[in-house]
Amino acid sequence: MNWYDEYKHIGYDWDGKKIIKADNGDQIDLFLKKMENPDFWRTVRDSQTGQDVVLSGNDVDLIKRFEQCKIPDGTFDEYAPWIEWFTSEVLNMPLRKFPDHKRSFVPSKDEMRKVSKYVHALKMGWMKKRKELKKERKNKNQGPQFYMLWGSDDNAEEMRRIENHIRAPKRPLPDHSESYNPPEEYLFSEKEMKKWNREHKSLGNKKLHFVPQKFTSLREVPAYKRYIRERFLRCLDLYMCPRSIKMRLAIEPEDLVPHLPNPKDLQPFPSEMSIEYTGHLDIVTSLSVDPSGQYLASSSNDSSVKFWEISTGRCVKTVKLDAACSCVAWNPNQSICLVAAVCNKYVMLINPGLNDHLIVSKTDSVFKHPISDVSVPDDVKSAVSWKQSEGTEWENNIRIIIHHFKQVKKVTWHAKGDYFATVMPGGENRSVVVHQLSKRKSQFPFSKCKGLVQSVLFHPTRPLFFVANQRTIRVYDLVKQEMVKKLISNSRWISSMAIHSGGDNLLVGTYDKKVLWFDLDLSTLPYKSLALHNAAVRSVAFHPRYHLFASVSDDRSVIISYGMVYNDLLKNALVVPLKRLSHHGCYDDFSVMDVIYHPTQPWVFTCGADGKIFLYS
Repeated sequence: MNWYDEYKHIGYDWDGKKIIKADNGDQIDLFLKKMENPDFWRTVRDSQTGQDVVLSGNDVDLIKRFEQCKIPDGTFDEYAPWIEWFTSEVLNMPLRKFPDHKRSFVPSKDEMRKVSKYVHALKMGWMKKRKELKKERKNKNQGPQFYMLWGSDDNAEEMRRIENHIRAPKRPLPDHSESYNPPEEYLFSEKEMKKWNREHKSLGNKKLHFVPQKFTSLREVPAYKRYIRERFLRCLDLYMCPRSIKMRLAIEPEDLVPHLPNPKDLQPFPSEMSIEYTGHLDIVTSLSVDPSGQYLASSSNDSSVKFWEISTGRCVKTVKLDAACSCVAWNPNQSICLVAAVCNKYVMLINPGLNDHLIVSKTDSVFKHPISDVSVPDDVKSAVSWKQSEGTEWENNIRIIIHHFKQVKKVTWHAKGDYFATVMPGGENRSVVVHQLSKRKSQFPFSKCKGLVQSVLFHPTRPLFFVANQRTIRVYDLVKQEMVKKLISNSRWISSMAIHSGGDNLLVGTYDKKVLWFDLDLSTLPYKSLALHNAAVRSVAFHPRYHLFASVSDDRSVIISYGMVYNDLLKNALVVPLKRLSHHGCYDDFSVMDVIYHPTQPWVFTCGADGKIFLYS
């Protein structure tokens, strides 16, 4: 504001010329100058520049029109002929084919007030209709009208001025038990009297609030003890809780229950036990089916991995290990015959030799090449090491042994069969390891693992990797190398995961008796939380072709459920429990340990702590 105080000008115009400050000078000289100036009456001082501006004739006319509240444009004709833009002619084709409703008519406010006064006076009985006046005249001429004293109150609404009258509640007629001289069968026996004193509730089918007594005459009946108390409570009810209309909805109890389809319409699904596989001497911890659906692999704490023929239940081969085997997983690639088995700190790749002879020989030829450790980093060498088996190990169908620095809990394969991941819960930052079979290398995908990792899973079609700790599930994009989504389970401890063949729905089992269904496109919270079990849920599984999923628990139950995922994204998935199967026994509070579906048939396999494997078909 004070930038140009020391200068003669106050700024510059658009042309870059200086705007000179106005010289006010002496007030007397200024007054004399105004008196001599003929244009004094049209001279105006500009407040911004301080210059005297002489108004032109057009400017003076414009100001005068403003003061007279006229239109500024002097050429505008105020008395031009009227142009009827909206004619009163009726169109041949109206906008609506039916006349306007009465509700579209808006009356005046004065009329509305008068009508509301008349309606209120009619409700209160201050004004009466012509019919009512005629009735009153007739009644006066006929004389007084009488009413039945003990009649019903059905006609009370006609006599009352309140529209929504609620009848006073009536007590039921007295029973024989309320008589002063009731029959003998209404009197209490000693047992009934003891029960009454103990419970003070209903006796049999009759809800009595008193004890029936017998008197020889009506004079011997004493006064009611609780008369004053009940009278006070009745007055209190009338004062505190006046009767009011309660709007009841016409809803039947059946309408509140969700309408589920009939299980017969959802067939086929496993419903009965068909084959029992026996041979293990200890807890069977894990199951896996080969991609062709002919053979079944099982791991047990008796330090063995057994291979079964599914159709006959015969044990085809047994591979002995040095310690208890906690997990087994068959390679999903049909061109390779390979099984990964977890034994303490070791992951062993086994060639059972059960498929076609060409596939078995091709698998052995691939693993005969030596393993090179040239390009392996030092931190990976110290944690994970690959070793090719020789001698007795090769004869025992073991082809490669991968040693980890901590105990391995689970192993899972990628859908193409070249990658597989292992989980070491005690490994902290290096608890998840991803192995590549073709290059025989391992890598740690995460520098930091938040929480204790429980399970990992590959997406069937997309490059996504699911990592579950105790309470949350993190979804990582392996190409972008970033976390895409975080699923919150709202549970205490996650036990297992299974993903739908479409890849958009995830099934999670927890140790706090829950089965959670996640819709990955819908929300990060569970879409359904199923409380189907009474104990910890050990494993869950999806069927790769049918709309079925299963869950097993320590309550000896195997629950088969129907889970339909629609192609329409606006339609939620349909989840219906179908069948509960319980054939396994308990051993040290453990029961059913793992569940897996057949790749092509609607069959399910379960293994338990009793050392047995069942096939339900």
